[in-house]
Amino acid sequence: MTESTLEFVQRVPKAELHMHIEGSLEPELLLTLAARNSVRLPYASIDEVRGAYEFADLQSFLDLYFLGMSVLCTAADFRSLTYAYLERCREENVVHAEIFFNPQPHVRRGVAFETVLDGITAAFDDARRTWGMSTVLILGFVRHESVDDALDTLERAIPHRDRIVGVGLDSTEVGNPPQKYAALFRRARAAGFRCVAHAGEEGPPEYIRQALDDLDVERIDHGVRVEEDPALLARVVAKRTPLTVCPLSNVKLKVFPSMARHNVLRLLEAGVVVTVNSDDPAYFGGYMNANLASLVSNLGMSRAQALEIVRNGFAASFLPPDRKVAYLAQVV
Repeated sequence: MTESTLEFVQRVPKAELHMHIEGSLEPELLLTLAARNSVRLPYASIDEVRGAYEFADLQSFLDLYFLGMSVLCTAADFRSLTYAYLERCREENVVHAEIFFNPQPHVRRGVAFETVLDGITAAFDDARRTWGMSTVLILGFVRHESVDDALDTLERAIPHRDRIVGVGLDSTEVGNPPQKYAALFRRARAAGFRCVAHAGEEGPPEYIRQALDDLDVERIDHGVRVEEDPALLARVVAKRTPLTVCPLSNVKLKVFPSMARHNVLRLLEAGVVVTVNSDDPAYFGGYMNANLASLVSNLGMSRAQALEIVRNGFAASFLPPDRKVAYLAQVV
């Protein structure tokens, strides 16, 4: 019997390149950690938490996202959070994950940078030993904090280059153009970090151009508004600049009115190196397989398109070349 596209995306090995670990905080764990750490939340039940997961835009999501962060207090908390996500990866055959973390809000509320890092990487080590999970950690600078605060955070990260591979730029996009962070990213590149940035989600195509020109990033996170600028789209295609697209997130945050209106397959057919990812899966209703399945059910994604997207995930990763080749050989 011929394998369907849905069956293919569920069983094929995959790489995820755009997932915020704090965004995998499921309501059950949120309430458990709140009770453990005596953190008062405005929710009394799992149903109340889930009821809050309706967002008008990116900022309304971020307000809840940063509230959820408040329950993460110890290295054990961060280890529990991360291991729960990695177990979901195992269930969905995500064999490599490049994961963002946002230390600035944690440090601001008194949680040490090393506490966050130790908890996350302990889970990485456990998953690697237990089932061979491959992981990369990316430090995400939050745009709503000052550039000086981001520079201070970068200095904290430099001694941990053995555990942090790259840096990115996320949080409130509108009003915070990438060029504002040019000096920050120059310093990060000089210290040996790989560089990515969120751009062209709510912000205009010009933000994508600035991320490429002023930050010299290797990948654009989201980037779906590139289509509005034909010259920029042609540049992204010619340079084979990967976009880490997050379909369920884009619909949940009203970037697109429905999945049927999403441009991800149109970008793929235009020649863009498109990858599909889950962003903040606990808040947006689905992990990797749900995002891919949504493209099958709503956009009629073919097996050939799914194969290209999955292969792009490994090709656009920060894995060394030999490991990319080994994983790509399994994508059939």
